[in-house]
Amino acid sequence: MIARMWEVRASRSGFDELLSWVCDTAVPGLEVLPQHVSSDVYSSTDHRIVVITKWRNTPESLPAPPDKLVARAPHVWDFTPVDR
Repeated sequence: MIARMWEVRASRSGFDELLSWVCDTAVPGLEVLPQHVSSDVYSSTDHRIVVITKWRNTPESLPAPPDKLVARAPHVWDFTPVDR
């Protein structure tokens, strides 16, 4: 299992539109893929949006968000579970 964390900071005027794009377009496009396990979307008061997806094997990337809605490009990290 691989967890992919995708994080983006929205422009001040683009937060609501970016969140809608993430929830209505970007994440549903991943959820139909056979290797997809689950997705969670989080937001913060400082205009950040985080998506955590879980994959059976090689994770897929979210599409690039509309440039006018972001304050900076998204960051992406992959994680694997730790046995403890």
